[in-house]
Amino acid sequence: MSRWLMTILLIGVLTTHAASALVLEGQPTQGGLLAGQVEPDSQVEWLGHQVPVGPQGHFQVGLGREAPAEVFLTVTSPEGDVTRHPITVTQRRYNIQRIDGLPDRQVTPDESLIRRIRDEAARVREARAVRLEESHFDSGWIWPLTGPISGVYGSQRILNGEPRQPHYGVDIVAPTGTLVQAPASGVVTLTERDLFFSGGTLIIDHGQGLSSSFLHLSEILVEVGDQVQVGDDIARVGATGRVTGAHLDWRMNWFDQRIDPETLVPPMEEVLSSE
Repeated sequence: MSRWLMTILLIGVLTTHAASALVLEGQPTQGGLLAGQVEPDSQVEWLGHQVPVGPQGHFQVGLGREAPAEVFLTVTSPEGDVTRHPITVTQRRYNIQRIDGLPDRQVTPDESLIRRIRDEAARVREARAVRLEESHFDSGWIWPLTGPISGVYGSQRILNGEPRQPHYGVDIVAPTGTLVQAPASGVVTLTERDLFFSGGTLIIDHGQGLSSSFLHLSEILVEVGDQVQVGDDIARVGATGRVTGAHLDWRMNWFDQRIDPETLVPPMEEVLSSE
């Protein structure tokens, strides 16, 4: 059993609440995803969201990069009893890089590009707004490809004193054309070949508010509406969009919470050593 799975099981035992029939498994840390179970027909609330709950009482909830030190999970039983469970969230330290003296054109897009960027962002938000009830993520998780990691979740650059958007994914270096596999089962909700920032972009909805995004692709092998299984070939690595070299940027969302993909898969070092 991997160290990651041992952590999952240990936390699951420690966060069992017999009084309200609540069990949580996962890493209660910024960027983490928790899997839970309640009595069937219960209602669950988390960070302002009404959480989808499956027929057997299974659900999942996510914690974003800036999640507070304590979050409450509210469970309403089928009988109407309400219980608020405090969850302690581990706070992380992120790599912050400051770069000064850059020309303005390298920091701020031209006015002519702003409308394009806004339109593309709207299409991405629309795709992420799709909410599949099925829990396709029950297939389990794998890395979409293996290779050196060049960028990690949560890191951020401050350019000429102005904070840029944090990096919300994990960057995996691979040659252009390398096959990308579905890390879990799901349904394709977006295929864009040429977005300004992310180039070739693919989104897969894994169900219950959870989705994966794959950026900078050279080729997309699936279409919107396709159902994919874990391990299926879905795309090829590229260097499209605003990048300096070929790699895959894998990102994940639970509703509006940005999830760290590395919390769901074994450490890359273990995978590479076993190949």
